Amino acid sequence: MKVVILCGGQGTRLREETEYRPKPMVEVGGRPILWHIMKLYAHYGFKEFILCLGYRGHLIKDYFLNYEAMSNDFTISLGRDHEITYHGGHTEQDFKVTLVDTGQDNMTGSRIKQVERYIDTDEFMVTYGDGLSDVNILKLLDFHRSQGRLATLTTVYPTSRFGQVVTNEEHEVTEFIEKPQVSSLVSAGFFVFSKEVFSYLSLDKDCILEQQPLELLSQDRQLSAYKHDGFFYAMDTYREYLHLNNLWEINQTPWTVWKNEPPITTPVTEQANVIV
Repeated sequence: MKVVILCGGQGTRLREETEYRPKPMVEVGGRPILWHIMKLYAHYGFKEFILCLGYRGHLIKDYFLNYEAMSNDFTISLGRDHEITYHGGHTEQDFKVTLVDTGQDNMTGSRIKQVERYIDTDEFMVTYGDGLSDVNILKLLDFHRSQGRLATLTTVYPTSRFGQVVTNEEHEVTEFIEKPQVSSLVSAGFFVFSKEVFSYLSLDKDCILEQQPLELLSQDRQLSAYKHDGFFYAMDTYREYLHLNNLWEINQTPWTVWKNEPPITTPVTEQANVIV
């Protein structure tokens, strides 16, 4: 099953890091946040990715085209008999990555519609290239199938940016709550779609997945919500970038399930395939 990752936005609220690179290439713990997202899906056995590129998409292409050299020791023979021998092996051996230029200014719905030709199964997954989570992808998929609807999105209770002050009737402060969870659910991405969802999307550059397509799916009673009670954190601002990297520094990384649990499936091939 293919995993579509939206990588085309400009990340204007994270301009300190995205001035010269796309947001999915902003690093957490020395690796692009995109890599972390792909590792989550791969842990559950989903290793075929379609990346919807836009803003500075050539940098994402360069990253994968040079992945073998940058991830391994290697010996290179120069001259006419040019040859490279890689030593050792990274753990992404069997990833298959399709990189698709979906336009500089296209919105999310348009980007997904443009990769329809690469979806060859009845179901596929979609998520954003800037959100980390420990969501169990297999449980999400099982939930989607049990609902019998065309689309499922993952919901979370977001954490407030502000601490909460609790007072009593005498206006006395009784408690401080540091960044409590907000009571309303929000979408975290991590979608599962049946292929019929493409009929709700348009190639029009202004087609926004989160607006008319999802609203129509909801009106048609074809949209389910999978509630995730675990970790989720989106990197929208520089402050959030610093927070995620701080979590990495203090080794509090609940999204790195591939480090804490055995993989669900472990097929290994000789080399990752990259289609540009």
